[in-house]
Amino acid sequence: MTTPDRCALQARARSFGGVAGSYAALRPTYPADAVQFLLGRGAALDVLDLGAGTGPLTEVAAGLGHRVRAVDPSPEMLAELAARLPAVVTEVGTAEQLPVEDASVDAVVAGQAAHWFDPAPAARELRRVLRPGGLVGLVWNTRDERVPWVAALGERIADEARGHEADRAVVERFAAELAADVEVAESAVVQRVSPEDVVAGIGTRSYVAVMDGARRAEFLAGVRELLADHPDTRGRAELELPYRTHAYRLSPR
Repeated sequence: MTTPDRCALQARARSFGGVAGSYAALRPTYPADAVQFLLGRGAALDVLDLGAGTGPLTEVAAGLGHRVRAVDPSPEMLAELAARLPAVVTEVGTAEQLPVEDASVDAVVAGQAAHWFDPAPAARELRRVLRPGGLVGLVWNTRDERVPWVAALGERIADEARGHEADRAVVERFAAELAADVEVAESAVVQRVSPEDVVAGIGTRSYVAVMDGARRAEFLAGVRELLADHPDTRGRAELELPYRTHAYRLSPR
């Protein structure tokens, strides 16, 4: 990635602080079976949630009995996490410069975050903080566009959203940098939300957060119009917004 592209990506990554409250309220959780796949069903692990944000992945991992430490570049996002999960240790930091001791964790996980990391320096840091035999778990929720109205939503926002979320190439780059074997599992989660929640949720995306006020209002008005007009969402007070969850377990050799 060129320096201008990296700078633009970093600017988008830093945009979440201004929407931290909405992010906490409106982003989906991760299915427990996907997190169990990443971390296993055995003894409790020391887990670092990297790019933890407001803590949806932290919450699931802690709920499965693991000891979780949360790192994110945004103090505002971590404040939301701490308010919900006061027992979790939080620290401001980045994937490229982790505020974590050498060989101190059994697993590093990242939910909806690894596409923000610079793979080469991040991989060096992951190797530094992992204990021998440690794992890296990367997981993303993506809207399930096999559902017609969700596909229509994807088409409406495609010009702005293109390249926002990760794809398999991100996993492959980290696997190469870590010399890791990769296993993958798929799951699903459904949010029950109002149409306005869908609009507000889109508003927490980085590509919207960096827009100026007029452009943001225009863009979100288009999303609102689609939901008001689409035959599968028109007149409905509650919608089921489905996501496909892809979980990747990387085992560095």
